[in-house]
Amino acid sequence: MVLWGIFIGAFLIGFSGAMMPGPMLGVAIDGSLKKGWTAGPLTVLGHGILELMLITAMTLGLKDFFTNQTAAGFIGLFGGVFLAWMGYGMIKSGMDKSFSLEHQGKGRIAGIRNLVLAGAVVSIANPYFIIWWATTGMEMVRQAYIRGLIGVMLFFSGHILSDLVWYTIVSTVFSKGKRLVSGAVYRRLVLLLGVFITAFSIYFIGSGWKMLRMP
Repeated sequence: MVLWGIFIGAFLIGFSGAMMPGPMLGVAIDGSLKKGWTAGPLTVLGHGILELMLITAMTLGLKDFFTNQTAAGFIGLFGGVFLAWMGYGMIKSGMDKSFSLEHQGKGRIAGIRNLVLAGAVVSIANPYFIIWWATTGMEMVRQAYIRGLIGVMLFFSGHILSDLVWYTIVSTVFSKGKRLVSGAVYRRLVLLLGVFITAFSIYFIGSGWKMLRMP
């Protein structure tokens, strides 16, 4: 995978994941109603610190594992399957007319005042987050590592930038007290990204299968 492809792929896949409902989104929305637009970036900071630690551990501690052809093949297969499941869910949600950004503000999360800490806590406590990094995330880090540390840095930059962009938009929307993104536009974005990551999952599955078949 070329360097620019690592960055763009990380950004788009990360963006599609950021847009899906989850506890971190609830924290960002709840915080934006109380502290303004900075709630989004602060939540992402905590989330990003946790992800940087994970990526560093993967890069430094799993070097031999990443270079093992059989292990790499299985990571690609499982990562691709999970990504396909995620894409299917997004396509289905994008076609659901009741699915909107506004509904994700319900069920506000209380009890955690430090938004940076909250971003890390709700991430690590989310089974979806753990499964994503154990499958798709690990495969993307492995492919980025083929290009060296610069590849890993570009992957992290693209991935965290997607979170920062989306959560800044969300916190700005709710801090202003009005909808800047209509439900129809939001659903189309989710649907489009769902199609993209479904196509990307085919690449993961194909590359994983190819590695397993190689002598």
